[in-house]
Amino acid sequence: MAVTQGCATDIGIMSLSVDIQRSLGGFDLQTAFDAPDGVTVLFGRSGSGKTSIIKSIAGLVTPRHGRISINGRVLFDKSAGIDVPVHKRRLGYVFQDSRLFPHLSVRDNLCYAARVNGRGGRNPDDVGALLGIGHLFDRRTQSLSGGEAQRVAIGRALLSEPDMLLMDEPLASLDGPRKAEILPYLETLRRETGLSILYVTHNMAEVARLATHIVLIDEGRVVRSGAPEEVLTDPDMVRMLGIRDAGAVLSATVAEEPQDGLSTLEISGGRLYLPAVDAPLGAKLRVRILAQDVILSTVHPDGLSALNVLPVRVLTVRRGEGPGVIVQLQAGKDRLLARITRRSADALNIVEGSECFAVMKSVAVSQTDIAVGLQSGL
Repeated sequence: MAVTQGCATDIGIMSLSVDIQRSLGGFDLQTAFDAPDGVTVLFGRSGSGKTSIIKSIAGLVTPRHGRISINGRVLFDKSAGIDVPVHKRRLGYVFQDSRLFPHLSVRDNLCYAARVNGRGGRNPDDVGALLGIGHLFDRRTQSLSGGEAQRVAIGRALLSEPDMLLMDEPLASLDGPRKAEILPYLETLRRETGLSILYVTHNMAEVARLATHIVLIDEGRVVRSGAPEEVLTDPDMVRMLGIRDAGAVLSATVAEEPQDGLSTLEISGGRLYLPAVDAPLGAKLRVRILAQDVILSTVHPDGLSALNVLPVRVLTVRRGEGPGVIVQLQAGKDRLLARITRRSADALNIVEGSECFAVMKSVAVSQTDIAVGLQSGL
């Protein structure tokens, strides 16, 4: 979906720097990280301090100590006595609930934000086209579905002309179909506007779909940060990410148009055949492969229904206390994870440095595991 001329603005390369301390009752939040240009996701369990961090950045709560800056512009510095008011921080905030004005129409909600910011640039019609809400302009907000209301809330945040968008679990209150509806708009928003986003979630599917940079938070501290392909395939992070949600994010290119319902994708380690993707030849994609959907074979398998077979090298084998084993694999330039049993690992002699084949069913990858145009570094 294209944006009309003049809607997107070139904000340049943004970098958010955070180094703050604050008491959270059960523990002390002591967090330091940098969020580069792109979509930085703060991920952690509920109660780990994610919302307190994003509210501190927005100016809604005040850290005990520390410093916050965006692109060199200081928003908070305790030692220097700097605490920029919320309305002057130039940050767009999207909450879990839409918080729209119920007495105003969709258009008036958007126009209010455009009128208040006074910075010019985007206009409501452009944002309506970007987020697919133009047809809702004359409706009152009470009549909107949850997904529609959140898109309007995102549009309102955009029209405040922010230097960065802050999104605090914006899909948490939505059911599965509404989440699937709104995720493509978030991808489009980043592609078309170039606006950097700090995104808070404890949903791993959203992390894999949206993140170009990940910051893992546990009890107010940064456990790990980096690119998705590094963080998500780190065996030491599997327990924090969730055993069932652990997996890899691969960069892929559409190599052939769909045939018999399958698209052919090129990755660094070979080809993947996945359910038909609505994207043209040459399109860049991100594909999430769950560790539990990868099986291993020491010989090239024949006579299987699974179409995806990649030659891989074992990098690391992590044995837990239970029957499961996490195996980190190198496939071309990419890394995968496989979750197999200890018994299978022993029987196949799966050890560091061994060569084998990773096998994946095509239908194991759903459309919600495929993102268009949001590869790391884009």
